[in-house]
Amino acid sequence: MRALEIDETLRFIIEQLENLPEGEIKAESGKTVPDSGVISMIEGWRGEIVHSVFTDSKGNLINYKIKDPSFNNWYGLSLALRETAISDFPLCNKSFDLSYAGHDL
Repeated sequence: MRALEIDETLRFIIEQLENLPEGEIKAESGKTVPDSGVISMIEGWRGEIVHSVFTDSKGNLINYKIKDPSFNNWYGLSLALRETAISDFPLCNKSFDLSYAGHDL
């Protein structure tokens, strides 16, 4: 099954690379709006990734936060380990495969 997934993934990547749209790769973002906020959610391979951006009265960024999927799932790991022996931790921990540093974005 893994080999089939790898084959399909490579096929998809090659197909996308062969059909890249023409034009500029980078675009100007324009001015930021004062006293505003934006929340963007996208699906990552472990779950939803959330970006939150807020500006001040001059349109300058005052807060930018990224929440990775592992953040939510650490609580689930703690629930899975309730009333278990300490020796169960390595197996449960690897089963959840959570990111320690938020690099599953």
